[in-house]
Amino acid sequence: MASTTHFREVQRFRQWWLWAILGVVGLVSVVSGGPIGILVAGGIVVFVWSLSLTTEVRNDGLYIQLWPLQRSFQRVPWTAIESAEAVRYRPLREYGGWGIRWRPGTVAYSVSGSRGVFVSRDGDRDILVGSERPDELETAIREQLHTAVH
Repeated sequence: MASTTHFREVQRFRQWWLWAILGVVGLVSVVSGGPIGILVAGGIVVFVWSLSLTTEVRNDGLYIQLWPLQRSFQRVPWTAIESAEAVRYRPLREYGGWGIRWRPGTVAYSVSGSRGVFVSRDGDRDILVGSERPDELETAIREQLHTAVH
């Protein structure tokens, strides 16, 4: 049976301040490093530009992927999820930044902003998924949790 996608969101690192920092680092690398500096700076820019966080709510679970760091989706089956709640959080203060971040009992997937969905899991690390549409994500997760139980 094909899995139906009920929610899909793709986010990228597009904060202006991040690109300003990369621009300064790139300029310094080019000026001080010559051709090697250009390659290094270009490689960093291409890598950051390619990073994307994809979140999907499907019939059989919650799927999360931070590409290209994760080549395939991490699937969290509905049976492993207790609840989901749209939240505001502080990425730097609470998780030490963006990307895939760990703290005791929780893993966070975040690329921008300060909103997301906190997913409580049964017997495993909880998950915070950053989202520009946290209310929609929470609703989609709750609907699938309800469907999976009944």
